[in-house]
Amino acid sequence: MKETPNRETPWPPILRGKDTTAPSVFTPEALLREARRQKNAPAGVVPEICVLDPDGDIVDHLVSHGQATRLPSWACYHTDLYGFDRDGLRCGVVGSAVGAAFAALVAEQMFVSGCRLLLSVTSAGQIAPVRSPPYFIVIDRALRDEGTSYHYLPPSDFSHAEPRLVDLARQALSEAGVAAEVGATWTTDAPFRETETAIASARSMGILAVEMEAAALYAFAAARSRPVLCFAHVTNQMAQAEGDFEKGEASGALASLKLVESVARAWLANV
Repeated sequence: MKETPNRETPWPPILRGKDTTAPSVFTPEALLREARRQKNAPAGVVPEICVLDPDGDIVDHLVSHGQATRLPSWACYHTDLYGFDRDGLRCGVVGSAVGAAFAALVAEQMFVSGCRLLLSVTSAGQIAPVRSPPYFIVIDRALRDEGTSYHYLPPSDFSHAEPRLVDLARQALSEAGVAAEVGATWTTDAPFRETETAIASARSMGILAVEMEAAALYAFAAARSRPVLCFAHVTNQMAQAEGDFEKGEASGALASLKLVESVARAWLANV
């Protein structure tokens, strides 16, 4: 039966019945408590610097070269967390957590498990042709064209990064010789609905690339007062030409690890 529109409630369900200041009944602490009990996982904390690697290239590279080990104290039902070292810098990384909802779910659990800084490095499609892929963008704001962010913050066009973190990353990457733009991205839940109209609209707003996590992670960060910084690794032009999606050496893992190390060390030097 066709649903009759409710003219008294013009907002879609995702914008109705929300109180973004109210505490949640279901908490990450409770989930991890039960997961640890069921999995008989040992108590422990994660490294203070954690990385989200939606493509999984960083994890694949580290594991295949014997440079990372799975941490058994990570009790998440849905993911594995690997620990790795970069010249004395200890980090944790979760791979293949693709999309806004998955990224926010893992981020919540990371911070209650001991994380103090979360960096996300995700592949992205080019919107504005500022240079030839692959290259990085320090995301200073993300268009909220996904669903998760609206559970953390009231409606607005963009989720914003903490300016201090953006400035820190810009300087750290410049000093490390990592070429990176700074600017806005479009976060979508539907990569195969990137239409010409939507792309033109994003381009008219000054957006540089499209990805799937940043708007939710920045909304989470603002609502929970957590330090999170997102990077878009622009690796493709949405497969508009054959030979797209070339990420560079080791599928972009080496460049991403250099970025992570540079920003993490700068953050540690300033906390």
